[in-house]
Amino acid sequence: MIERRKIKHIALVGTGTIGGSFCAHFLARGYRVTATDPAPDGEAKLRAFVARIWPQLREIGATKLDAPPPFAFARDVASCVKDADFVQENAPETEALKIKVLAEIDAAFPKERVIASSTSALVMTRLALECAHPERCILAHPFNPPHLVPLMELAGGERTDPAAIDLAEAFYAEAGLKPVRLKREIYGHIANRLQYVVWNEAVQMVLQGYCTAADVDAAITEGPGRRWAFIGPFLSYMLAGGEGGLKRTFEMFGPRDTMAVDRASRIRLTPEQQKILIDQVEEMLNGRTPADMARARDARLVELAKIKNAFEKD
Repeated sequence: MIERRKIKHIALVGTGTIGGSFCAHFLARGYRVTATDPAPDGEAKLRAFVARIWPQLREIGATKLDAPPPFAFARDVASCVKDADFVQENAPETEALKIKVLAEIDAAFPKERVIASSTSALVMTRLALECAHPERCILAHPFNPPHLVPLMELAGGERTDPAAIDLAEAFYAEAGLKPVRLKREIYGHIANRLQYVVWNEAVQMVLQGYCTAADVDAAITEGPGRRWAFIGPFLSYMLAGGEGGLKRTFEMFGPRDTMAVDRASRIRLTPEQQKILIDQVEEMLNGRTPADMARARDARLVELAKIKNAFEKD
């Protein structure tokens, strides 16, 4: 039986990029946080990471505090989760490792409380195989970085109690995130499956010589990406039909679209094909490092969050 308790204390198991971002987000929202990570320098890295991104949270209005409040760092999983109301697991994306970590959490955490696993593609039925209480285990997939990108994809496994997802959905919404709920689990969930299709088509157009990697990125960021920040593909497609809405869109573009038989086919890359793409992306970086790009991305996400927050208040 899932306990319908007020969530005030969150345990974070795994404090890499996702766990660190969650830590800052939950602290900014006033939650008590206890974290753990097996890395020898895990605590130092987490505290430095939270301090570094805290100004972003102030800038988007998530907190008014000048510095992050204190949080605890536990020496192991059992001591991290034992007194928490909710567990957010963020171990690396390896099925065998996650199965082991979830079983360890399950053994130490009160059986009526929810365990949420952050995974970008894996399914909960598999991850909860070794848990004595799989009914309280759910998928809760954020997008990187969750303190700036609020999407949370929720799903259960074959043995998950729907009440566990209900509780998590309410909690994440209260915590300022944007939960969406899958009716049943599927590898890759929602957003990554959509991204995979875009990625496959982008790769094929570059490798087949229709355009460059830079052209593809510009086509997204200067075209549909601008609209997608505010309305998704269904509403975008509906608006293409003007006053006639989605019905008119289907009438206008349906016959034309039957001519395309080569879209979104899956592709497996050879080492040579990978090198073509790597070289073009390196050219796009123009000497910048991935860390440079992440900082630039986050700065843009801060500005976008401020704009979207203003629109949502209207």
